[in-house]
Amino acid sequence: MSDSALRSWLLSDTPDSRRQAAWGRAYRSWLRFRVNPLGMAGLVIVVALLIASLAAPLLAVQSPDVQHLTLRLAPPSAAHWFGTDELGRDLYSRVLYGGRITLGMVLTVVVLVTPIGLVVGALAGYLGGMADRILMRITDIFLSIPQLILALAFVAALKPGVTSAVIAIALTSWPPIARLARADALTIRGTDFVAAIGITGASRMRIVFRHILPLCLPSVIVRITLDMSGIILTAAGLGFLGMGAQPPTPEWGTMIAATRGYILQQWWVPTIPGIAILFASLAFNLLGDGLRDVLDPKQT
Repeated sequence: MSDSALRSWLLSDTPDSRRQAAWGRAYRSWLRFRVNPLGMAGLVIVVALLIASLAAPLLAVQSPDVQHLTLRLAPPSAAHWFGTDELGRDLYSRVLYGGRITLGMVLTVVVLVTPIGLVVGALAGYLGGMADRILMRITDIFLSIPQLILALAFVAALKPGVTSAVIAIALTSWPPIARLARADALTIRGTDFVAAIGITGASRMRIVFRHILPLCLPSVIVRITLDMSGIILTAAGLGFLGMGAQPPTPEWGTMIAATRGYILQQWWVPTIPGIAILFASLAFNLLGDGLRDVLDPKQT
């Protein structure tokens, strides 16, 4: 199929199948998204960070754990693009490998919290009554405590490390998604098509999982993308406080914590991991803003 024929197939006003309609909606969303320069900038940065992290073994100039004490705290140079840390380890290599840890934690949290928040919110919004009150009161309890404080409490109850940090962040990140999904479900359950589905004999669980959840998903995608910057900061904050990844693991927050004493003399050592956190957070915020313009029905 030629490019022009494919474009005509995607933009058809009378699709012949559900697959064609779904691909057509996705393509129209992409056309709207790509004219947003800030959203595209965020997408490019996110993709670049993910590729650089995945390709760290190929891009790194040396192992992130190799120490050269004679080269400790060396400034950026041709041999060490970002300089070296207090143990003579190459900062460029450590930042690349640190992206695998930090971004991997973020993506794992997203995979865990999105279905939890989506299901809890959709069930509460559609079922209503006692189920809604119980689920939302549990959600309110989690929302009433600052995310970082609650995450610290969970990690302290477990054991400091990447796995504990991921679990703690996941346990504190699902409530906003649940509230958003509930709001959408409350709106959707009063529509005529949901009433028609109920008349056909569909069970309540089938209505929730087959019809309510897909309609709640666009708003949730926007919210979770915007929340990823906060998840990055929480993960880095746990590492900085010694409750996340443990040395010598090259996690960005842990790297800043280990070298914060050199901020005035050898500024590049703690600053470069901080810049990585800044770019990652900014990129996800820009990407989320772009997706909101495309997916959020309130913006159209």
